Amino acid sequence: MPDYPIYRDPPEQCRTPDAEERSLWGRTLERIADHCRARSLFVLHYCTGCGAIELPPSMTSRFDLERVGMQPMVTPRQADLLLITGYLSVKTLKRVILTYEQMQGPKYVMGFGSCTINGGMYWNSYATVKRLDQYLPVDMYIAGCMPRPEAIQQAFLQLMEKIDSGRAQNWKEYYRRYDHYLGEQQALFGEQFHTPTDVIGEARHYSLFGPETLGEHTAKLAKYDLYHPGQGAVDALEVKR
Repeated sequence: MPDYPIYRDPPEQCRTPDAEERSLWGRTLERIADHCRARSLFVLHYCTGCGAIELPPSMTSRFDLERVGMQPMVTPRQADLLLITGYLSVKTLKRVILTYEQMQGPKYVMGFGSCTINGGMYWNSYATVKRLDQYLPVDMYIAGCMPRPEAIQQAFLQLMEKIDSGRAQNWKEYYRRYDHYLGEQQALFGEQFHTPTDVIGEARHYSLFGPETLGEHTAKLAKYDLYHPGQGAVDALEVKR
């Protein structure tokens, strides 16, 4: 054996980034992702009223929304933007909520016309919804009865700018404050209203589960025992404490 010390390389180790570095890296990636999302939006049209007439011209050659990255889509799973193009009956709103919950995040909602803002010409009808944002987070409204294609195009461009700048984050509120939104839905449809979507599981998946995700309204739903056995009521009690 040699009588001089033998140098050996230290074992390779990867430094573990601290929480602040991880957060900075995550924000950087999200910023890049927002920039890409803003220029490629798949649109799902929920044509419930007059907007079904005004929307198609915005896709034709005169306005050609596809040139700025807006493309129609036929399924919620592949869509980024949900367009509610007119009045909503109470019965139709159930399907809109289910459609919204089937969309993957990030997802955005746009209301067309006065009907989605205040009921429009149906404001005094018992069968129509007066404010869409009571039941779903809405990113943008387009006022008018009905708005022209020029206004629709301008609204799309403004929404794209919001997404690009990272300010279109309303979709996260549905998971963070799910008990609130579910409470509004149950007040309209009845205490046992629910969809088959596991919103609580998705809130955990997106790291958006918070103190307002569960509460007195989610505790009423036995359906969550299918996904999280015994946890719905337990978590709700913990939130109250």
